[in-house]
Amino acid sequence: MNAFLQLGFYVVVLLLLAKPLGAYMANVYQGRTRFLAPVESLIYRLCGTRPEDDMDWKRYLWGVLWFNLLGFIAVYGLQRLQDLLPLNPQKIGAVSPDSSFNTAVSFATNTNWQGYGGEITMSYLTQMLGLSVQNFLSAATGMAVLIALARGFARKQANGIGNFWVDITRSTLYILLPLSLLLAGVLVTQGVVQTFAPYKTVTLVQPVQYAEGKETKTATEQTLAVGPAASQIAIKQLGTNGGGFFNVNSAHPFENPTPLSNFLEMLAILVIPGALCYTFGRMVGDTRQGWALLAAMTVVFAGFLAVCVLAEQAGNPILAQAGVEQPLGNMEGKEVRFGVANSALWATATTAASNGSVNSMHDSFTPLGGLVPMVLMQLGEIIFGGVGSGLYGMLIFAIVAVFIAGLMVGRTPEYVGKKIEAFEMKMAALAVLFPFAVVLIGTAVAVAIEPGTSSMANPGVHGFSEALYAFSSAGNNNGSAFAGLNANTPFYNSALGIAMWVSRYWIIVPVLAIAGSLARKKLVPAGAGTLPTHTPLFIGFLVGTVLVLGALTFVPALALGPVAEHLQLWSK
Repeated sequence: MNAFLQLGFYVVVLLLLAKPLGAYMANVYQGRTRFLAPVESLIYRLCGTRPEDDMDWKRYLWGVLWFNLLGFIAVYGLQRLQDLLPLNPQKIGAVSPDSSFNTAVSFATNTNWQGYGGEITMSYLTQMLGLSVQNFLSAATGMAVLIALARGFARKQANGIGNFWVDITRSTLYILLPLSLLLAGVLVTQGVVQTFAPYKTVTLVQPVQYAEGKETKTATEQTLAVGPAASQIAIKQLGTNGGGFFNVNSAHPFENPTPLSNFLEMLAILVIPGALCYTFGRMVGDTRQGWALLAAMTVVFAGFLAVCVLAEQAGNPILAQAGVEQPLGNMEGKEVRFGVANSALWATATTAASNGSVNSMHDSFTPLGGLVPMVLMQLGEIIFGGVGSGLYGMLIFAIVAVFIAGLMVGRTPEYVGKKIEAFEMKMAALAVLFPFAVVLIGTAVAVAIEPGTSSMANPGVHGFSEALYAFSSAGNNNGSAFAGLNANTPFYNSALGIAMWVSRYWIIVPVLAIAGSLARKKLVPAGAGTLPTHTPLFIGFLVGTVLVLGALTFVPALALGPVAEHLQLWSK
């Protein structure tokens, strides 16, 4: 009962914050809240930006692509040259070319897949100037694209959908930066480290013996990795980035030390994606539309959360047969200070969003417990999803849903006052199918060739699940992993990097194309035959559309992985 009270409290707080934060963000994007106007204007002057310049969708798209390409180059260069740059007290060497490519793509695309251990691979400068900066900018990019799509619905017979440079500046300056400063300050009070000092060597309270070859040695000291972590942790959660300062991410006590830090970090994952639903409703002039989208997300989230928690609380049947009591459930790979409920909640939230941070090891979940985060990624990261990207993904599914409904009754489909015609459906189909194809093709290649299978620590169905999880994560810009897969190899660094790149930008292209097309259309007044898209009926229809498309695509692959493993486990 205590566990479910904690879960309920989390969901209630999340929903209560949606309206005030969503209203604030709507005011920011509509130019009503500009308390940092002098700083904003200075940024425009330094960058040569004309804020009044209204871009069509193609110019907006080129702004997105060029800006993100520059970010990729900067992060790649910092990694390759970090041994020559300052703020590297541990004298960490340059990162390999394939790992640098993978990491640069990962952080530019808001994926934050990490095939490396942060504390032994990245210097302080690379962590701050490269990874933390991209955490802000990749998140702001997703928010900007969403706002452009919202303008497409709101405007009538217009060519422009806004100014990318203004949108990304306001996303960073008024939303991401203030919230990150606030959260980082609170995390420091909880014990999250924030320092430029070198790593600390301490004496062990109790010496530990270990084997090295045929010799037995005794360790009397331990090196504690520290660094400017709190500032990166705040934005990695708020921006649904997820890349940890330390190798074990938010399971590390220097990154997530207390129950309060755990709650705040989990809340930060979903608070902006949830609030953006209300922002969308405000911008299109009908907040009921935003509440309907938020309701659909919450229904799916709650259902999968219940499955994950119950699966982990059931424990491991093989241990039970061996006479091992499991009063807390399946605690393998979990921190005792968080337990099953908060570990399962984090796993569900981080994969419902395109966050990918972890406070437990997903590879150690039960088969059904591990299936939950896998399926949430495979649905397209639209159940809350990434900041901006989750909602524009859900809006794509809403367009598909109204199109299907229109076919049922023989009427031209409409959504938020705009007719959905052939061009919008073609673009929506591309946006839905690209991630699906990337996941399935990538997994098929990985399990068919030696460079892919040689990285699997577990044979059989769980090894297949590891590869499927990896490409589900990269192909939907999540970043979490089943840790049994060694992904820091030339094959996986390259293949997953390509998957992340394709999935991010081949969705942004059709989304902005839809925004431009909708902006040029007239607003159609609702009539007697218009399908209401704010009712419980449509919410259920939208949820059904999302789940059916996901099921038709991934059930065969899931049957070969976590479903087969579950049947094997419980049949013994």
